[in-house]
Amino acid sequence: MLRGSSPRLGLMILLLIGACRPSAPAGGRTFDGREAFRHVQAQLALGPRYPGSPGWEAVQRYIEEHVTREGWAFEVQPFAAAGLSGRNLIARAGRGPALVIGAHYDTRRRADRDPERPDDPVPGANDGASGVAVLLELARVLDRPRLRQEVWLVFFDAEDQGGLEGRPWILGSTHFVATMAVTPTAMILVDMVGDADPQFYYEQHSDPALRAQLWRIAAELGYGAWFIPKPRWALIDDHLPFLQRGIPAAAIIDFDYPAWHTTADTLDRISPATLEAVGRVIERFVEREPDELEAPETSTPAFREP
Repeated sequence: MLRGSSPRLGLMILLLIGACRPSAPAGGRTFDGREAFRHVQAQLALGPRYPGSPGWEAVQRYIEEHVTREGWAFEVQPFAAAGLSGRNLIARAGRGPALVIGAHYDTRRRADRDPERPDDPVPGANDGASGVAVLLELARVLDRPRLRQEVWLVFFDAEDQGGLEGRPWILGSTHFVATMAVTPTAMILVDMVGDADPQFYYEQHSDPALRAQLWRIAAELGYGAWFIPKPRWALIDDHLPFLQRGIPAAAIIDFDYPAWHTTADTLDRISPATLEAVGRVIERFVEREPDELEAPETSTPAFREP
């Protein structure tokens, strides 16, 4: 993603994990930040995950194995753009109107903001792995038979190669939206959602009503100190193509992150508590979605061939 401008104003003292964690519903799964953290660990163990790299191939297999094991239908959408060959990954479950929950899985090929090692790849603990980890844990905990809409977990490729060799940003989501066969009711983006010092401000491009609902849920769950309902950044990120098509979309992103696009974007900066807060907000949002449309007789592909 591409940012606006503002320095970090200060560090927030983290709340204790136990104090922030709502009780789990009896007899059911609920989002576990420790499980999400393991997914971050596993991705970093694969190495850099920029398009064409061995880690990029490996993380695709990792995502597919996890979501299919949890019973989600899985699709791969290959595409070519700006000299890159990419693959969006789509996991789907439920029936009814579509809701997209997205994250990018690629990591930046060059740490161009690193003062000492700008040509090294970015490890991508927060900028890449954290969003993927949230989606993978959602795949485990969402009660698929009780979903009141068709949930698409979309893992976008080639989001983070912008500005390298003159390439634009958000290549995967741009292609995905251009080829969607149906129009989702809403889209939620999670990006850079693992920082141990979380400060989730309103992203300024995001749909006002949708972001307000998400932040209200966060307050209800006890995460109000982390989800700050004030505008801050205006970002080029994977929610923008959806907004440009008239689809309500909102980004959950903590862009006050000094390790952005550096080799310091490593596992030690990631907190299970932060991952859990974000995951439980989305989990609650999905549970609250109204059943506005009847389920179709047959499932519709997430995208059409160009």
